[in-house]
Amino acid sequence: MKRILLAVIFSSTITTGCATLPPKDYTEFNAANIRSILVVPVVNNSVDVTAPDYFLSTVSVPVAEHGYYVFPVNLAKRILEDDGLSDANLVHSASATKLCQLFGADAVLYISIERWDAKYMLLTTVVTVELTYSLKSGVSGDVIWEEKRTQTYSPQNSSGGHPIAMLITMAINAAVAKAIPNYMPLAKQANKIAFLYPGPGFPYGPYIKGKKVDSEIVDEKKSDSLK
Repeated sequence: MKRILLAVIFSSTITTGCATLPPKDYTEFNAANIRSILVVPVVNNSVDVTAPDYFLSTVSVPVAEHGYYVFPVNLAKRILEDDGLSDANLVHSASATKLCQLFGADAVLYISIERWDAKYMLLTTVVTVELTYSLKSGVSGDVIWEEKRTQTYSPQNSSGGHPIAMLITMAINAAVAKAIPNYMPLAKQANKIAFLYPGPGFPYGPYIKGKKVDSEIVDEKKSDSLK
């Protein structure tokens, strides 16, 4: 029984590898001089029809905390619907330049949900959120930043106790996670990592508190070089 339990636990472990990615080129991003960002409705490529509305509520805060003015997402969604863009796919295929002109924004943030699901795997359930991010300039319409994040979660089970009791506990935890998966912590974590800077995210905006924006860092370097 112990051997079976160890095999179950081993096969249920999620292993993730970290690869060193080359630094991103922020030349176009910095040239865009962004102060405000329009977050448009999310394209849903997952099987969960409720995913877009839940996820959209997690985006504004991390972007605003990054130092940018973010247009209220629900108000923006309503205005787009009144303008004939009620479908997220239509919004994503529309001109970023025209969208920015409509709202007076400097850039548009597009996000697609690729996965938002919970899958049962041998006495455990793996909850997965996979997202793609793309930021386009309101002037050129070009992509000036993009990122992809995948976050997973599986219930933690106690490593002590009777083997049979442990198997029962694992089965119950897996069933609960499958029946009522909690995607929101994963979505928030994905956003936090995606917008992290320095890292995969984009530079801080002009309204950031307690952080130096890139322009200030460049000015300091120029000043030091003249000394």
